[in-house]
Amino acid sequence: MRKPIIAGNWKLHKTISESCELATQLVADLSDIDDIDVVIAPVFTALSAVAETLKGSSIQLAAQNCFPETSGAFTGEVSPDFLQDAGCNYVIVGHSERRQLLNETDAFINQKLLKVITTGLKPILCIGETLQQRQNDQMQEVLRTQLKGGLGNLSAAQMAPMVIAYEPVWAIGTGKTATNDQAQEAHRFIRNLLQQIYNSEIAAQTRIIYGGSVKPDNVAGLMQQEDIDGALVGGASLKVADFSRIVRFEK
Repeated sequence: MRKPIIAGNWKLHKTISESCELATQLVADLSDIDDIDVVIAPVFTALSAVAETLKGSSIQLAAQNCFPETSGAFTGEVSPDFLQDAGCNYVIVGHSERRQLLNETDAFINQKLLKVITTGLKPILCIGETLQQRQNDQMQEVLRTQLKGGLGNLSAAQMAPMVIAYEPVWAIGTGKTATNDQAQEAHRFIRNLLQQIYNSEIAAQTRIIYGGSVKPDNVAGLMQQEDIDGALVGGASLKVADFSRIVRFEK
């Protein structure tokens, strides 16, 4: 049985004090949650402070990105080792905004995944197609390329901490959401790919979550789908009431 995971990606929002205030409110509001992994991803500058705020709670901390080296002459970058030192449990890798705005390749994303896993952190690998690719019936081709490229050189044993987030780019920050059937179709395709790449055990154990304008009023329908194990939440994760309602979804 795969444990659901709801992760909030705060993107480039909230100062350190604002991040701590939001985290404090979430700790109080979600103190009774133990059957779902709740994860929040503040900006880099707030990670250590938010880690202190989360101490004693079940909410886990994620970084929004990393660089695939331990240390060195890499101005402006942050390694998984330093993220772990700051209190992180998870790292988001390959988010569509980084793929599009910063031209991150599958090969570079693969380097990050390998480094995250060897450091002992848990990666959330994001994959998904653009609107044009979906309209051109390329969804499966894109997911296959991104998944195989991202997971290259990862052994079956290294897949244990992996979370995969399907985020159709056309549904991120647009207010549009994939229908329940569209989301399930993509998640089932990803799970079948994992079986082809690894085996049925890896396919069955890997958590695959949906990201793309997840809100309190659509999360329940998504979570009813057989292959959807959670959500990567953007804008709604910045509001305590909305994020709490998403975490407390009822199937």
